[in-house]
Amino acid sequence: MTRAESVSPVRRRAVIDALRRGTVPESGLDLFAVGLERFEDALDAELATVATGHAQFKALRGEYGSGKTFFARWLAEKAKRRDMATAEIQISETETPLHKLETVYRRLVEHLATAAHQPSALRDVIEGWFYILEEDVLEARSIDDPEELARAVDALAEQRLAGVARSTPAFSAALRAYRSARLAGDDALAEGLLAWIGGQPNVSAAVKRVAGVKGDLDHFGAFGFLQGLLTVLRDSGHPGLFVVFDEIETLQRVRSDVREKSLNALRQLMDEIDKGRFPGLYLLITGTPAFFDGTQGVQRAPALAQRLAVNFADPRFDNPREVQIRLHGFDLDKLQLLGMAVRDLYAVDASERVRRDIDDEFIADLARAVTGGLGGQVGIAPRLFLRKLVGGVLDRVDQFDDFDPRLDSQLSIRSGELNEVERNAVSAGDVDLKL
Repeated sequence: MTRAESVSPVRRRAVIDALRRGTVPESGLDLFAVGLERFEDALDAELATVATGHAQFKALRGEYGSGKTFFARWLAEKAKRRDMATAEIQISETETPLHKLETVYRRLVEHLATAAHQPSALRDVIEGWFYILEEDVLEARSIDDPEELARAVDALAEQRLAGVARSTPAFSAALRAYRSARLAGDDALAEGLLAWIGGQPNVSAAVKRVAGVKGDLDHFGAFGFLQGLLTVLRDSGHPGLFVVFDEIETLQRVRSDVREKSLNALRQLMDEIDKGRFPGLYLLITGTPAFFDGTQGVQRAPALAQRLAVNFADPRFDNPREVQIRLHGFDLDKLQLLGMAVRDLYAVDASERVRRDIDDEFIADLARAVTGGLGGQVGIAPRLFLRKLVGGVLDRVDQFDDFDPRLDSQLSIRSGELNEVERNAVSAGDVDLKL
């Protein structure tokens, strides 16, 4: 049985549907990951170390279209297979400014996911935590009185959160109040407290008064809340949290004062990770080479630049254990291998004609045609190539018996389907692809 055949039809279909739309699938990336083998041993070792209570910071560099988002989600899937929680955050000037860590924490909670629960998984994680605490109490001693059991669970929760409570007592106070509200059947109060634990603004004063807390989460409190979340995750069976800050190169386009605050916040995070403040955290940032090396990015913050510095030379000997690693994008051989992997995945649930008519030679010709339509830039071709392969060819071969991919494929690149980078690569207007 092949890897593709070993997963569920629903999962296979979700992957194919995403590729047809020209987007990166949310899961199943291991089914067609190409060219990432050289990273696997080092990254698996890092994830294993984080799962034992350590922390890791990693920076991924690559040009637009080199597969950074794919890489991040591929690694997130690896983390989920270790029962870690994950969160993918798109850094932006307006929605998620990096220098406002309270907003970053809020986005993290909104996108929090586990292998069993989609975003936001905060409620499920907290409910699971209290359930495990209750099980631990009952395993230690027999308690029949519900009120006595509730007190014992509260005491154990305080014990587990003792380190967090010293710096951020509001986190544990809100958790206690949340549990009391749930036991009392006050769902509205519980939801309000859950929102406050998740860093949401504008929670009513009445809700906060019950927990004995004031105001909204601020920049400095976000660190304490992240500590608390990591503790809850660890005690509820999730040994770590894998977080991605994607598209961090957007910092190059913000005002200089905002950029400097954001870079300083990133340095702070790195330092706190190094100090061991966030056991179980794996933080990955992704950015372009210009962000790491240019004058409007990391180099504007010498202390951060020093921490991220790596001397890249011969790509054959890139060290995947370094703090900063790089993607080299695709060449035609890798693009062809990618197409073959997707064809084989598609063929599991398709007619025999798919394997017979979409052979390796056809995929190679399609890869060359799409790359040529994009000015020969193989590195930005994978998204569009897979979209043409799935929607333009595989679907038609599977559905229409008289469709000949060599004779009937009338594939073209239209400006409306391109992103900005792809559009810049197309010399003029629409392009018809010649196979």
